[in-house]
Amino acid sequence: MKKPETEAFWMFKIKKCLICNEEVESVFSWKDIWVSSDNEKICSDCRGKLAFLSGERCKMCSRELEEKYQQDGLCLDCVRWENDSEWRGFLSANISLFHYNDFLKETIAKFKYRGDYALAEAFASFVAEKIEHMSHDIIVPIPLSNERMAERGFNQAKALAETAGLKTYDALLRTHTEKQSKKSREERIRLAQVFKVTGPDTIKGKKILLIDDIYTTGSTLRHAAKILKQSGAEEIYSLTLAR
Repeated sequence: MKKPETEAFWMFKIKKCLICNEEVESVFSWKDIWVSSDNEKICSDCRGKLAFLSGERCKMCSRELEEKYQQDGLCLDCVRWENDSEWRGFLSANISLFHYNDFLKETIAKFKYRGDYALAEAFASFVAEKIEHMSHDIIVPIPLSNERMAERGFNQAKALAETAGLKTYDALLRTHTEKQSKKSREERIRLAQVFKVTGPDTIKGKKILLIDDIYTTGSTLRHAAKILKQSGAEEIYSLTLAR
C-alpha cells in the first residue's frame, strides 16, 4: 500500500487573503496535512499590486536610480547624508523590497494604525527570503515609544521579523516620543538622538541588521545605526518593506 503522501490525491482548499480578505484558491495534497504551505497568504490580485523595486538602485538606500539624479551609484539624498560629517559612515546600506505605492501605503496603514497584526504574515516569506541572503549576527527591530506601543498594541518592525520566523534582540529603546511622520526631512536630520542602547556588551563587535517597515528619509535608521556603532557594533545594515 502506498504512503498517503505519495498518492496522487488532490483537492482544493479555500483560504482568505490576509490583505483583502477575498478567497485564495489553492491546490491541496496529502503532503499538506504534515507540511504546511506558506505560499498562498495573499491572493494573486494583491500580489500583483506589490511593486518590487528593480533595475539600478542606490547602493545605500535601494531607491531606483535615474542617471541624472545619482553620483557614483548613490542617489542625491544619500550623497547629502554621506557628505554630512555628523552622519557619514554609520549605516552601511539599506535594502528595501517594494515601492511605497498607494496599495502598500494603505496596507501598511492597516497594519500599523488599525492593529492588524496578521498582515505581517502577508510579507513573511518575502522578508525571510531576503534576510536569508543578508549577512548578520543580530536582528534588531526599530522600537516604538511606550506611547506608540500602547496605541498600536505591537511593534510592526518586530512583527515582520517574528512572522518570518526570525529571532530578534531588543537592543534599542526609543527616548523621543514625537511622531517623525509630522516632521520635515531637515527637522528629522537635526533631531537629537532618539534611541539609547540597552545592552552594549551584546552588540559589541557584531554585525547588526535593523528591520523596519518604511524607509522615508533614512533618519530613523541612521539614528539607530549611529548609536549602535558608537556603542561598539561593527557594522549596521537595514531591511525595510517599502522605499
